[in-house]
Amino acid sequence: MEKERILSGMRPTGRLHLGNYLGALSNWVKLQDRYECFFMIADWHTLTDRTDTKGLKQDIKDVLIDWLCAGLNPEKSTLFVQSHVPEHAELHLLLSMITPIPWLERCPTYKEKLEMGQENNYGLLGYPVLQAADILIYKANKVPVGEDQVAHLELSREIARRFNHLYDHVFPEPAPLLSETVKILGLDGKKKMGKSYDNYISLSEEPRIIEEKTQGMFTDPKKIYLGDPGHPQECNVYSYHQIFGKFLGENLEQIFKDCKEGALACTTCKKNLAHLLINYLAPFRQKRKELEKESLDKILNKGKEIASRLATSTLREVKKAMQML
Repeated sequence: MEKERILSGMRPTGRLHLGNYLGALSNWVKLQDRYECFFMIADWHTLTDRTDTKGLKQDIKDVLIDWLCAGLNPEKSTLFVQSHVPEHAELHLLLSMITPIPWLERCPTYKEKLEMGQENNYGLLGYPVLQAADILIYKANKVPVGEDQVAHLELSREIARRFNHLYDHVFPEPAPLLSETVKILGLDGKKKMGKSYDNYISLSEEPRIIEEKTQGMFTDPKKIYLGDPGHPQECNVYSYHQIFGKFLGENLEQIFKDCKEGALACTTCKKNLAHLLINYLAPFRQKRKELEKESLDKILNKGKEIASRLATSTLREVKKAMQML
């Protein structure tokens, strides 16, 4: 029986962090044995809010290294760079001709970006059309997404339906693949983890930096003095212990009890967390040091070859349906 095909991607903005890993990457690793996986480094998508491209090549390499460190296997999955397959851009152009502007203007991310003061350019407005092209060019059956991303995928489904109605049934409607993921707040305990908020720990963070960053984390807002009873259920540091402690055999019940009784100082709790994260990320750091010495072109060239073959075939079907051959 043929496996269903999935497509997902990440923008190359440098080294990945714990939020990237827990929110998507760790799930991708599990999906490799169940699906035919295409994972894309979405460099064109990065250009919607980035004009300085001098470091883009290194950012692409960093993302690929982190993928490999996390367990993505080029023998199981197709790993490739979006711009290496120009058929994405051509399908994006064709789909843009049938996509009404109001569909794009109602996109939640488009509105959020404008509210944040981002420049209103076509790339930002047309982002969902390129995203649809990324998915549809491979006829992906499913797309792994979080609940907050379902609206984006629905637009891709609408574009697929519109093309199939206007021309011929070329595209399957990609279904959301909702997987259980771990949500983690940034070090500030307020926003999601992200580089733009400077509240992250990267997968390859050095021990000294981990110690510095964890010491700066916000803890229980109601605990003022050393012996005050704590409220671990409201403490971001304890939430990190809950997420990572199970992997290294921490006694979470004891930590919870000591915090509640005021027997565990916040500084001690943060030191313990730093030690926990240093050990948890040790395999990532070691693997990265090994991969940084290697040329990874072979992996991306193989991915490009597989992706291009499939993309070329789909685009030919599209042009035939539109009577453009």
